[in-house]
Amino acid sequence: MKTELRTIPYVGEATEASLLSLGYTTIASLKGADPQELYDRECLLTGVKIDRCQLYLYRMIVYYANTPEPDPEKLKWWVWKDLN
Repeated sequence: MKTELRTIPYVGEATEASLLSLGYTTIASLKGADPQELYDRECLLTGVKIDRCQLYLYRMIVYYANTPEPDPEKLKWWVWKDLN
């Protein structure tokens, strides 16, 4: 079932399923979420160390959910890579 989560840039079927499995069903439900916690919980749920690109995507998703008029340049997941 396609949810409003798929309206977030770069959120496809797999990321939507991950967010749903973590208990996030709407964009509003992601407000105030901690991207690192999302990533860590998903790694625990799946039992594998997920590629860090998923963490970068979660950072962008949380930014999107918390920002009324998000900067289009910040809606690219790779902008959210680690700085070090």
